[in-house]
Amino acid sequence: MTAEWSLREADLRALTTPSALPGVLPGSAFVDAASADAVRIHLDNVLPALDSLRNQSGRLAAWGVELAQRLLRGQRLLAAGNGGSAAEAQHLTAELVGRFDGERVPFSAISLHAESSAVTAIANDYGYDDVFARQVRAHARSGDVLMLLSTSGKSPNLLRAAEVASRLNVTTWALTGAGPNPLADACNEAVMIEALNANAQEGHLIALHALCRAFDLEVARRSPAVAPVPGKAGLPKGGGRP
Repeated sequence: MTAEWSLREADLRALTTPSALPGVLPGSAFVDAASADAVRIHLDNVLPALDSLRNQSGRLAAWGVELAQRLLRGQRLLAAGNGGSAAEAQHLTAELVGRFDGERVPFSAISLHAESSAVTAIANDYGYDDVFARQVRAHARSGDVLMLLSTSGKSPNLLRAAEVASRLNVTTWALTGAGPNPLADACNEAVMIEALNANAQEGHLIALHALCRAFDLEVARRSPAVAPVPGKAGLPKGGGRP
C-alpha cells in the first residue's frame, strides 16, 4: 500500500465518521436543516413547472400527433440541445428509435449533438455556433421536424439551426424555459416553461414523455398493423426513408 493511498483512505474514514458530519442523526438520512430546506425549496419549485405544462398540454398533444403522422410518412425528427438539454433531446430520440411503452416499429430520430466526430469537426472548422446548423443542412429534408431544447432560449447554435431549418421547409419546435425568448420566437411553435432553469429542465423530460404518450396513441390509431417489430407478424425488415 502506498503512502498516498494510506492518506486517501484516512481522509475517507475521517469524512465518513459521524463526528465529521454535523447534524447527522444515527440511522437517519437527515443531514442538517439548511440542506433539508434547500431540497424542499427545490422540490416546491417543480410545481410551477408542472402548472405551466398543464396549461400547454394541448400543444404537447398536438406535437405528438403531428410527429407520429410525419414519421409514419417517412419523415424524421432531428433534435439538439446543449449540456443537460442535449441529454433531454437524446432521451426523446431514444424513445422514438427504441420504444416508449408498448411494442411498435422504430422511427427515424437523430440527436445532432451526439454525432461527436461531426460536432468536433464542424466546431473546429466553422465554429461552435454552426455545429447544428450545418448538420441540419446535411440531414434535414422538407417535412422533417427539428426539436430544439434550451432552458435559456438564447443558445446561438440553436438559433442558427432554426434559421437554416426555416429555409428548408423543416418544422421547428422549441422547448425552453421562461419566455419570451429568442429561440421560441425563431421557431414555428414553442412550449415555454415558466419556472427556474433547473426546474424547467426537469419539466422538459415530463413534456417529452407526455408528447410520447400522444405519439404512441396516434401511431396505434393510424397503423395498428405496423405496431409489431419489423420482421415479425409478416412485416418486412428494414424501413425508414428511401
